[in-house]
Amino acid sequence: MAEQKKGLEKALSRILIWLPTLAILLFYIPNALDKLINHNQTGKIVESSVVMITAGVFIFIGTALFLYNKTLLIGTSILVLYMTFIVLIHIYKGKPAEIVILILMATVFASYIRKPKLFSRITDS
Repeated sequence: MAEQKKGLEKALSRILIWLPTLAILLFYIPNALDKLINHNQTGKIVESSVVMITAGVFIFIGTALFLYNKTLLIGTSILVLYMTFIVLIHIYKGKPAEIVILILMATVFASYIRKPKLFSRITDS
């Protein structure tokens, strides 16, 4: 009985650890697909199709690296870099940037939940 409870707790823990990551993916994957499929978007600061396609590929690569535990830090860095530029663009255009900032923070949070040791200071005493 105790082993069954421990197994259930472990499974629930894994689900809860990956839940923020799944929420983040629900934002980044459609965003990347939109940039790849609908690359002739108007009203953007840069209206170049090449830039939109490059951004879509950049997001996909960052998302793939974000999903794999060994490259989590690189993937997080790519996604945070992309979102930082989006925050700056929102501020430049006078659009509300709060939601974009929350997505950026959620990306870092999801990374921290999955691998907190990446964010701890290593001290050799």
